[in-house]
Order: sequence, then structure tokens, then C-alpha cells
Amino acid sequence: MPRMTAARAAVEILKREGVSNAFGVPGAAINPFYAALKAAGGVHHTLARHVEGASHMAEGYTRARPGNIGVCIGTSGPAGTDMITGLYSAIADSIPILCVTGQAPTAVLHKEDFQAVDIASIAAPVTKAATTVLEAAQVPGVFQQAFHLMRTGRPGPVLIDLPIDVQLTEIEFDPDLYEPLPVHKPAASRKQIERALDLLNASERPLLVAGGGIINADASDLLVEFAELTGVPVVPTLMGWGTLPDDHALNAGMVGLQTSHRYGNANFLESDFVLGIGNRWANRHTGKLDVYTQGRTFVHVDIAPTQIGKIFAPDLGIVSDAKAALELFVEVARERKAAGRLKDRATWAAAAQERRATLQRRTHFDDVPLKPQRVYEEMNRAFGPETRYVTTIGLSQIAGAQMLHVHRPRHWINCGQAGPLGWTIPAALGVATADPDGSVVALSGDYDFQFMLEELAVGAQHRIPYVHVLVNNSYLGLIRQAQRNFDIDFQVNLEFENLNSPELGVYGVDHVKVVEGLGCKAIRVTEPDALLPAFEEAKKLAAEFRVPVVVEAILERVTNIAMSGTDIASVNEFEDLATEPGHAPTAIRPFVGA
Repeated sequence: MPRMTAARAAVEILKREGVSNAFGVPGAAINPFYAALKAAGGVHHTLARHVEGASHMAEGYTRARPGNIGVCIGTSGPAGTDMITGLYSAIADSIPILCVTGQAPTAVLHKEDFQAVDIASIAAPVTKAATTVLEAAQVPGVFQQAFHLMRTGRPGPVLIDLPIDVQLTEIEFDPDLYEPLPVHKPAASRKQIERALDLLNASERPLLVAGGGIINADASDLLVEFAELTGVPVVPTLMGWGTLPDDHALNAGMVGLQTSHRYGNANFLESDFVLGIGNRWANRHTGKLDVYTQGRTFVHVDIAPTQIGKIFAPDLGIVSDAKAALELFVEVARERKAAGRLKDRATWAAAAQERRATLQRRTHFDDVPLKPQRVYEEMNRAFGPETRYVTTIGLSQIAGAQMLHVHRPRHWINCGQAGPLGWTIPAALGVATADPDGSVVALSGDYDFQFMLEELAVGAQHRIPYVHVLVNNSYLGLIRQAQRNFDIDFQVNLEFENLNSPELGVYGVDHVKVVEGLGCKAIRVTEPDALLPAFEEAKKLAAEFRVPVVVEAILERVTNIAMSGTDIASVNEFEDLATEPGHAPTAIRPFVGA
């Protein structure tokens, strides 16, 4: 049997599990693992500037392609604790990533050794498994189990902590004999699917809610086929956006308190039956449950048994992988359609599209400073259906979700439940690493952008191009808007007069200088008619120089974006609505007055 260090065995397993890219920061306690990475070859490593950044790069890499598992690597102590936010955002959105940390020698654990911390205990609540490996011979089994866990059932992250002496110990291991463990995913029965279709067929105004589990299962084509067979309109969740193209005739719009469409909420409130697949009834989607559930029958399909009934009790719950369920839904729907046993939903679907053409928000404003709505309008013009959008949280994300267009799965890459500021830049680098020839466009407010902007240097160093749209109002905009309920505007102002850039007025940070100092390109826009040319120039610069290119749009200081604090029936629109076609010129459906 061949002999090698446990660290080398771990690297060989990564390769045989399909890992080709890793992100991380080396350090003393993980150097044996890095030595094995270098000696083994076959895994491209991207050096991050912050270990939290490496974890978000791994997330973006996983989210970009079916089957990807991002890997992030760090040393002992603070490197592991820095990864916790990435692990949290990954487990919250069912994203498999593998975090590998170094650790102090086994003999000094629990003796307050330098940078020795019980990272397995710290990470346990935000992982499917977190293990400190104390015996070198167990390393292959622990890595094999990690990949099995990440892929089995509801996907999620795993952390493996390797003491330095464990990494260095030689073990017997033959990589040629290694085989990944078979993955288990629960599957619906035909009887369950038939009952669900019975309930759907008994309704008058049904909707399908398409969650992120459909995208995780790579089952979007099946969802579209099922919707077209039954004629039932589809509401994508924020994490399921792109499952059905925005311009599809059965797309009924997004529902929710914040990242929603006016017509999406209106369509949902008219419905009497909802079939949710791969979704978790997130509170920003549902709002108050009495409004959301009243008068509706619910069927819920989810891969995790613990999700069924967690938020509210459905009339029928089915534990199943989304792909396995949709394969049966399509099969049974085909049979019933051939037998003439499916209702004609044409009138209901047409009514949903009529609302889409009448209930629109205005995007066309000529104001200076810019209104954010105009930025998204010009983004719709500049960036086509092949664009992968990456964003996390804030008014920029909320307005973007209300006004941008997404046409393909994995083309809206959003940290949904955790929403950490600073996620966007490193996640976009991970996405662009997974799709180096694709069109990747990130979207940030100024505070999200400032949280981890040092990671732009990673894009410059490793030649990872993408376009980053930065909407700058020098404010914590979402928190300011939330503070209206407390009649305060406190500790949310970011403005100051920059002594080195007086031309900025009170907008403070000179993002153009900072971005250029990090080795990237930047364009500042202050006039609405300059937005589209700036986006076109940014695409050219990214292609020419192979670095991130930032387009900074200087916004008006205060804009309140449409949202509700309570329920989907009482969204406060704040801004003017569309009353003529020119008010929403890039809307999917041309505006038609009520």
C-alpha cells in the first residue's frame, strides 16, 4: 500500500471528488496541507486577502455551476473563526462548501497554545458536520464522509480541522482505490404526487412557488415543463429566481415584503392554491402568515423532513429532492393531460399577465443626483440574459430584485438568508472563477462594497474580470429606511468631506482612487445619460485588462424603496408608479394603463 502524509491523502481525495479550485490563505498550522497542494498539483488555488473572503469565494464558486463544491482553506485560530460567516451563509442557503483549517498539535490542544481554538465546537451550529481529526489514519474517511454529507439530503457546508502533527503523519493510502460514497436523496412516491395533482386540479387559481431547491437540484427545465403542461403560473422565490425565465408567459412575478413585484403580490393574493417546491417559506417572502395563507390550500415539497410544517402546516407535505419530485410531476401531468384530465388555466394565466402589464413601478427618472431606479433600467439595457448577477443585502439588492431581469438558473446569485455585508465582492470573484468566460455583474451599495473591498486586489492579481455596479448614496440606506419606524436617523450617515477629493462633496470615500489603487479599473457616473455608455465601457475594460471594473453611480442621498414591514397586502410604494409606457421602458411586459 502506498504511503503518504495525511495532508497529501486529503488533497488526493479532493481531486477525486471533483475539486479543481480552492480559495484560501496559508499560515503556519496549515502549511503542510499547502505543501501537499503544491506537490500534488491539479487544484488551482486563489490567494484571498481575508479568510472570510475566501469562504465567500467558495460559496460563489459552488453557486455558479451544478455539481461544484467550493473549498476554502485557512490556518488555525482566527482563520477558522473568520470563516464562520461564510459557513453560516452557506448552510442558510443550502450551499455545500468545504472549509479546511489548520490546528495546533494534538498534544497541546486545550492548553491555550498560540492560535489554538476549538473551531469544531464554534462551527458546529453552522455546518452539517465540524470535526477536529485527532488520528491521521482517519483523515481519508473524514474527507470521504464530508463530501457524502455535503451532497446528501439538504446540501450544506462541512468543516474539517487538521492539527499540524496529523497533517504531517504518514499513513497508508492508495488514491487509485478511492471511491466517493453514494449520495442519498429522498424521493416522492407516485401516490404522493397524484394526491398533490388532485388538490391542484380541484383549485381555480393555482400557483407554483419555485424555490432555490429546484436550482440546487438542477431541475429548472423540469419545473418549466411541468408549468407548461399544467398551464399554472409560477412565482419564483428570491433564491429560485431564474428557474423560469422572466419573459416566460407563465412567470407571475416575485412575492414578498421587499424583493417582490407589485403584480407578483397581486397575483398571489388572488390565488387559492399554492404548490411550493424546494422553498422554505422565508419570512421576507410570506410576511404575516394569516394574510399569506388565508383562503389557500398548500402543498409543500422539500428535501428536508424538518422543513415540512416548520413555518406553517401545509395541507400536504412531501419529503423529496426537487428533481425526483418534478420528474414524477411531469410524468403524471403528461398522462392526465393526454387523458383530458387537467383543467384549462388559460384565463387565469392571462389575468396574471394582465396584472404584470398594469402594476409596474417607475424606473425612468432624469434626476441628478441619480435615482437608483434609473441605474437598474440602464442595467437592463446593458446586460443581457446571459448575465450572472451577484449581490447580497441592502436597498441595492431589494431594488435590483424588483427591477432587474433574470432569465436562467444560477444567474441571480444572492446570499439569501444570512445577508452579510461584504459578501458581494468575494462571491463575485468565486462566480467569475467558475465561469471565466461568462458575463458576471455584481451589485452593491457603498457599505457592502466597503466591507471587503480589499478582495478586489485578488481579482487584479489573478486576473478575474467582472463588472461591479456600485450605487453610492453615502448612507446605510436599508437601515435608515427601517429607522423611520423609530423616528430616528442615527449612526447611518457615511458622508464626510474627503480632504483629498473635495470634488466628491459629502460623499466621502473616493472609490475610484481606492479601486485603482487595488489594481482594478473604475468609472464614476453622475448623469443618467452616462450610465449606459459607462456600462458598455466597463464590459470592454474587463475584457481587455481581465480585472474587476467598478461603475460607481452617485445617487441622491435618500430614496425609499418599496417594501412592507408587515404583510404582502400592504406594501408602501413610496415613489411614483408607472402611469405611461415611458415610465418603465425596460419592463418585460409593455406597460398598459389600468
